[in-house]
Amino acid sequence: MRQKINYLVKNGAMMLWALLFVFCSHAPAPTASEKFEVKKGTNIAHWLSQSNRRGKEREDFFTKSDVQKIAGLGFDHVRLPIDEEQMWDENGNRHAAAFQLMQNCIDWCSESGLRVIVDLHILRSHHFNAEVKPLWTDSEEQEKFFDLWRDLSRALKQYPNDLVAYELMNEAVADDHESWNRLLANAFNAIRELEPERTIVIGSNRWQSTDTFDALSVPENDSNILLSFHFYEPFLLTHYNAGWTSLKEYVGPVHYPGIILTESEFEQLPEAVKPEVEKWVGVEFNKELLLEKWSKPILKAKELGLPLYCGEFGIISNAPEKDTFRWYKDMIQLFEETGIGFANWNYKSDNFGLISNDNTENKDLLDIVTDNG
Repeated sequence: MRQKINYLVKNGAMMLWALLFVFCSHAPAPTASEKFEVKKGTNIAHWLSQSNRRGKEREDFFTKSDVQKIAGLGFDHVRLPIDEEQMWDENGNRHAAAFQLMQNCIDWCSESGLRVIVDLHILRSHHFNAEVKPLWTDSEEQEKFFDLWRDLSRALKQYPNDLVAYELMNEAVADDHESWNRLLANAFNAIRELEPERTIVIGSNRWQSTDTFDALSVPENDSNILLSFHFYEPFLLTHYNAGWTSLKEYVGPVHYPGIILTESEFEQLPEAVKPEVEKWVGVEFNKELLLEKWSKPILKAKELGLPLYCGEFGIISNAPEKDTFRWYKDMIQLFEETGIGFANWNYKSDNFGLISNDNTENKDLLDIVTDNG
């Protein structure tokens, strides 16, 4: 494994930098204001998605002052995850309060000069970590998914194309890539019938992974598409001791850059955790290897002449601090060097946040992500 990685560093990195030169030099030039373009953003998680907050607690969690703060930090957009169960009842009727908050957010962003990606994050028929996902087998659930987008279009088509973009679905996880490609095409067409020029954000199957980007079928002859990948590698660092993962019992060593976990460190671990981390022993990560892992989405974007975007990346807050900051610095530098737009995961959280739920700032992390450090 280590020999293979070293080979990629020495041989693959140079090829990828050459590819990037071509990609950046041939990327579509900025056009009129109607074009939706994003460079540096943050996710507004745990508000209209993945949250039990309702009523005043939900209203107070994210407000106009947060949007003003985000703009003041130098971000140019937010990615706004929304969940079906928060936005609609089981019969597809809107929850008026949630729709109002979504539209408030867009209006605040417009006032502060921020763009918005509205991301349909979790469906009742599809959760990216669920074992059973009826969306892939039930035609009625698929039609319901299209109807949700038709309804979102009715609510949001009033907004200019350069202000709001639509992300079809967060982290599709289908058993086979073609299932996602077919669903994507049908949802894409449903929106295009209503809004021919709205920017639509699409990613690859299986958690928007870079590894599966070559299997993504992108609708043809449409320039209003933003290709999106997510990036949480190395997972042993980004999800260190994360309670919802197989690493929930792991509190041992992890390093970045360099060898993530050495053989001697592994041998000293409790036997119970060894099976979950053995694959990381002797594996090396550094800035060049991070870039190498982006090669498939970069190639796809170059081939199609479309912009590329990383809609999620981050490290859980309880990971080793020095390694965390070194990883973030490399990531931000790579985004700047490649011209790939990004939104960190996320703005406000006790797990991945730039600020915690009590509004305490992670100043060092903020400085890195906003490139002020």
